[in-house]
Amino acid sequence: MAPSAVFLEPDSLLTPKEKNKLRKPVVEKMRRDRINSSIEQLKLLLEKEFQRHQPNSKLEKADILEMTVSYLKQQSQLQMKRSFHKSSQFDFREGYSRCLQEAFYFLSLHKVRTETQTKLLSHFQK
Repeated sequence: MAPSAVFLEPDSLLTPKEKNKLRKPVVEKMRRDRINSSIEQLKLLLEKEFQRHQPNSKLEKADILEMTVSYLKQQSQLQMKRSFHKSSQFDFREGYSRCLQEAFYFLSLHKVRTETQTKLLSHFQK
C-alpha cells in the first residue's frame, strides 16, 4: 500500500463519522499491540514448558496460545488430584480417629484389664 498524505482538518470541521474513521486504525493497532504483548508475556512465562515440547523451533502465536491452554488444563487437573488426595487423607485420618475412639470406648467398658487390652491401648496411642 503506497503512503498517502492525509491532511487533517481542524477538529471542529470533522463530523463524528469522519473522526471515527480516522481513529479506527489507531484503536485497532493498539488492540493488536495489547494482544501481541500478552502473547509475548505468555511465551516468556512458559518458556521452559515450550522448550520441553518443541525445542529449537519458532513458535507462532497460535502455537503459544494452544500450548498455554494445554498447560493450564494440565495444571488444573494436577491441582484437582492434589485436592482429592488431601481430602482422602483427611477422610482417612478422621475415620482412623473415630475408630480409635470406638476401640477405647469398647475397651473401657470392661473393668478388668488384660494384657491384650493394655498392649492394644499402648499400640493405639503410638
